[in-house]
Amino acid sequence: MMRFRLRILECLVIVVLCSPLGTAQDLAAFEAKVTEFSLDNGLMFIVLERHEAPVVTCLTMADVGSVDEARGRTGLAHLFEHMAFKGTRSIGTRDYRAEKVVLAEQDRVFEALRLARAQPVPDANRVADLESQFQALEQESQSLLVHDEFDEVMQRQGGHGLNASTSFDQTTYFVSLPSNKLELWMSMESDRFLEPVLREFYKEKNVVMEERRMRVESEPVGRLLEEFQAMCYLAHPYGTQIVGYMSDLEALSRSDGEAFFTQFYCPSNLTVAIVGDVDPAQVKAMAQTYFGRIPSGPKPAPVHTTEPEQLAQRTVVLEDMAQPLVLIGYHKGSILHPDDAVFDAITDILGEGRTSRLYRALVRDSQVAMYASAFPGLAGDKYPGLFVFYAYPAQGQTNEDCLKAIDAEITRLKETLVAPEELKKAKTRARGDLIRSLASNEGLAQRLALFQSVTGDWRTLFKQLEAIDRVTAEDIQRVAQETFVATHRTVGMIKTAQVN
Repeated sequence: MMRFRLRILECLVIVVLCSPLGTAQDLAAFEAKVTEFSLDNGLMFIVLERHEAPVVTCLTMADVGSVDEARGRTGLAHLFEHMAFKGTRSIGTRDYRAEKVVLAEQDRVFEALRLARAQPVPDANRVADLESQFQALEQESQSLLVHDEFDEVMQRQGGHGLNASTSFDQTTYFVSLPSNKLELWMSMESDRFLEPVLREFYKEKNVVMEERRMRVESEPVGRLLEEFQAMCYLAHPYGTQIVGYMSDLEALSRSDGEAFFTQFYCPSNLTVAIVGDVDPAQVKAMAQTYFGRIPSGPKPAPVHTTEPEQLAQRTVVLEDMAQPLVLIGYHKGSILHPDDAVFDAITDILGEGRTSRLYRALVRDSQVAMYASAFPGLAGDKYPGLFVFYAYPAQGQTNEDCLKAIDAEITRLKETLVAPEELKKAKTRARGDLIRSLASNEGLAQRLALFQSVTGDWRTLFKQLEAIDRVTAEDIQRVAQETFVATHRTVGMIKTAQVN
């Protein structure tokens, strides 16, 4: 549930394709392999040619995540990710004209049911009658649809890895398929963003609510993270979990989903990355034919809420019959902050693997912890986030023991410059790790779209590389002194409950 970020490595993706990095010539060499263009409706395409095999990865990134949800409508970004696989007016239905009538009636009954349940003293008979009507309409709608037709068409044509993901900042849809099936993908992908049908909306809500029960309400670490993030963020929506709150999910209607789609899935808010065995000229022609038919719309405004400066330490303790755990979160800047690369270096030195300072000090040497690490990027990167330390106490040790040991390593980072050899090793590991993790069409498509979406230019990959190379021991010490301040931190703990 805690995302270990390798963004310190992401800019090195060019290693897979080019000679040594960090110069204007390298950027020029990489640009020669990339074609980018925007359609008249505002939808941007990034096309990277890789002709090693007759396959292509197609990725659509919507610049919308849970951070963009309105109060009372949490969970919509994730729920819409589910909806995007339910088909269109021509895919996933036996008779769309009949289905449309049933869906509209189901929406009407749900609105009445939602209002009846919200009364100070609900009329039990009225609620029961509406629930019965709703279930009958649900069964009728099921008889008119074709389950999983979108997925099955892709699979029959050789597609694999069809999936999607929702983060705090973005929603991403992706698939890999034979390169001669690119036009099929163009047709189907554009169709589901041109005329989606949010069929099975209420059924899929139940799936998402079950996800919340399993990942948050029934999972001690999930419960702690929800409390922890809410404590860290008093104003900014990074304080709300991606899955949303149960009462919000219960109240969401299909019209809420349609309004969300209209606002956030306009072409100007989408980026498509295509990586593989393709001809950019053909890609551009097909993109115009299929995606060019989607009506344009204004790009939604970014979140304007700024989290107020934290003035005192905050602490949340969750008593549970579970393994103890301590989290320590400090506020940091977004991916565009000038010191972002410094945090990536700190992550490697303090928290990456068995050679990291935290592992050696807490696990190997003092044995106060079973595991200890640190990472940036909770909750997201687009807006100011958190740098988090964490540790699982060893048997006979406590959260307080781990907290004390982590504080000692933070103090060491503040007071003593990192040795040149240690900093050099961190940068070397960064290069090697990215080559292994992103030497694929999928990884390349993801990073190109991500940096374009979050920073406004995929070329920021190169700027990130240059920033990493410029990090000094003095930068690390300065950032540690400025960031890891006691009054700016939030501490979260799972404390093992005592059995009576």
